[in-house]
Amino acid sequence: MQAWINSLISLHLAADARESSEALLHQVFQAIEQGDSCITCSPEQVNQLQGLSISAEQAAAQVIAPFVFDGRLLYLYRYWALEHQLAQALLQLKQQPVQPVNLTAQHLALLSDSQQQRALQMVAANALSIITGGPGTGKTYTLARIIAVLNQAIPDIRIAMAAPTGKAAQRMKEALQNSFNDAKLQDLVSDNLNRLTPITIHRLLGLGEDQRPRFHAKRPLPFDVIVVDEASMLDLTLAKLLFSAIAPSTRLILLGDANQLASVDVGAVLADLQQVPELASNRINLITSHRFDGEKLIGRMAAFIQQNASEQEVLARFEQEIAPAGALQAVMLTQDMQDVVQLQYLPEEGQSHQIQMDWAAYYDQLMLGFKAYAAALDEYLASDSDAPPIGAVIHHFDDYRILAAVRHGYLGLAALNEQIEERILKQTQQTKAGDWYTGRPVMMTYNDYQLGLSNGDIGICFGRRQAGKILYSVYFPSLQKWVAAARLPKNIETAYAMTIHKSQGSEFKHTAVVLDANALQLLSKELIYTAITRAKKAVSLLAAPSALAAAMTVKTARRSGLSSQIDQKLGILCQ
Repeated sequence: MQAWINSLISLHLAADARESSEALLHQVFQAIEQGDSCITCSPEQVNQLQGLSISAEQAAAQVIAPFVFDGRLLYLYRYWALEHQLAQALLQLKQQPVQPVNLTAQHLALLSDSQQQRALQMVAANALSIITGGPGTGKTYTLARIIAVLNQAIPDIRIAMAAPTGKAAQRMKEALQNSFNDAKLQDLVSDNLNRLTPITIHRLLGLGEDQRPRFHAKRPLPFDVIVVDEASMLDLTLAKLLFSAIAPSTRLILLGDANQLASVDVGAVLADLQQVPELASNRINLITSHRFDGEKLIGRMAAFIQQNASEQEVLARFEQEIAPAGALQAVMLTQDMQDVVQLQYLPEEGQSHQIQMDWAAYYDQLMLGFKAYAAALDEYLASDSDAPPIGAVIHHFDDYRILAAVRHGYLGLAALNEQIEERILKQTQQTKAGDWYTGRPVMMTYNDYQLGLSNGDIGICFGRRQAGKILYSVYFPSLQKWVAAARLPKNIETAYAMTIHKSQGSEFKHTAVVLDANALQLLSKELIYTAITRAKKAVSLLAAPSALAAAMTVKTARRSGLSSQIDQKLGILCQ
């Protein structure tokens, strides 16, 4: 980046404009690193860039330059072009007709509240539908009934289901199948619906190693309905590729929770789409929670995070209304258990230098959630069978996860995984063979097209005895696929703990959320909301007071011009 900036400045700018221009270009790149597509600046500042910047009108006329100035927003050309192309694709989607669906009173009666019924009516009438809502508001329940109605109304309908990650796709599949099993849908659900298998958006588009999609505007996706879950994770690049590949007369349904974290890469597409007034008829926000009612602690905590409170008062209110501070204890997970929220404070960063920190005690507390997993591993290892069952191991691993905000430090991702691994090995009396042992959970960190594995896919290593030797293979439950451990890349990550960003699209009975003072600059309402709503039954918070206070009071908003571009184009259309 610095080399490119230096080259641009030395080749194109006068000496007296170089210093101020360099500072401005650094602001653009720093914004991109934070997920913003642009920065706000004045025409006077842009004038200093001389020939390096063009207007939005010039860019729309296919003139190319390193930077684009649109109103008061300065972009790297790539991100202006992505927003422009995405807005154009959305305009086409808004305009395109779809095969009408005549809804009956019986169809509407399938849904339990008026908002869900409005969502069905919206999908029946529109090519673009955006269904949002918090955890437990029935997004998948509503979607299953919408899909069942469309399946009955449109003969030979072709449906695709996708999500940004493999884990989110697997969870979508499980939730949909549970919903399709409802007795009320039996007359509407055919074999083709039961065979639906959600995949990643990358696989849907046919993105290969060169990142060129198999499906695009000239070769659109061959489906009548395309559903994308966890749409808050859509970044500008992926959204543009997806929207551009939608065929005429295809319905696109986006599901997501607008209060969750935005994408890791540049853009916050779902949030931007919700800001466009002209898309009001294409949006429904479900607000009635069926999983977290007013008496359930996790639901109350999720609602508490959305309130406005100062850093000075938020912790006192949290302890009074949600959970008093104490020490993390083991949580017994049962089918009919009441919600549990635990809170334990860490010393602040300055205090940790003044007192003797017992890090091992914190690791031991976080290990408590993996006790059932370790016991399942013991049973597997003690089995005399050549192929002992792995179901219990997978089940108990999926019950619990540690979520971290940062990668480094005593309570960062690397240290947490190392320390939990040490305790698992000790409890199961194993030694590692290289990096491998029975029970090692691993997560892919990039897309491997030869192995058919995607970034975020999680598997568990099992040792299987063959010809007197133990051979290690990794089973990926979301893909129902075995891969020899030796074939997996060296940079695959151990996954007892994962970042909160990587946890999006996942769901566990119990999550432990670690927020130490090192994470202070990264914390936000969206981050902690995403972390605690991964849990169905129990949340254990291990946090420095300042970090928890910041997480519950700082709201982030990514800077973007997408909503204004869409609004402008749709406004012209409607005039």
